[in-house]
Amino acid sequence: MTSDNTPTNREGLGTTLRAAVLLFLLLSVVTGLLYPLLLTGTAQTLFPHQANGSLIERDGKPVGSALIGQTFTEPGHFWGRPSATGPAAYNAAASGGSNLGPTSQALQEAVRERIAALRAADPGNTAPVPVDLVTASGSGLDPHISLAAAQYQIDRVARARGLAPDKVQALVDRQAQRPLIRGLGEPRVNVLELNLAIDAAAKPVR
Repeated sequence: MTSDNTPTNREGLGTTLRAAVLLFLLLSVVTGLLYPLLLTGTAQTLFPHQANGSLIERDGKPVGSALIGQTFTEPGHFWGRPSATGPAAYNAAASGGSNLGPTSQALQEAVRERIAALRAADPGNTAPVPVDLVTASGSGLDPHISLAAAQYQIDRVARARGLAPDKVQALVDRQAQRPLIRGLGEPRVNVLELNLAIDAAAKPVR
């Protein structure tokens, strides 16, 4: 009967073990150190703004990210899409939608309340309320609104800021982001960037 504990078998096991350990260490260095350093260095060199969170600054200080929405409730600011994240709106650590379907009573009630808030803030505005002002996005973090949603709010913002509606309209047009390829996507406006432009052009918000 042949034993498996012969010197030849022990030497083969030792060789295999050494090779496995060396391969593990090599892959750990390549995938855990060199590859991340390469990607980080490339991103910081070629796309530093995006790699650092697409931060938006005012007076040299970051005030938010172009990728994550913020809550605005003052009449003199444009309002963004509702957010269904918890425990606070636009919580990037809990990105997600409400998972409420179109037949949900809770969703219908939430939409009615949002429409009422928009109507109360601008009683003279009888235009249809754009859907993105009363429904949350799938991520809950959407920083943009449609041009229709921005235009719906122009008169309210203009009155609160003491500006002519045409001037606010011009700011909206200037901030509009249009799709790179026509027909793929709709024009939109980043709410934070638009509100910063309003802040720069008008007297302080009331």
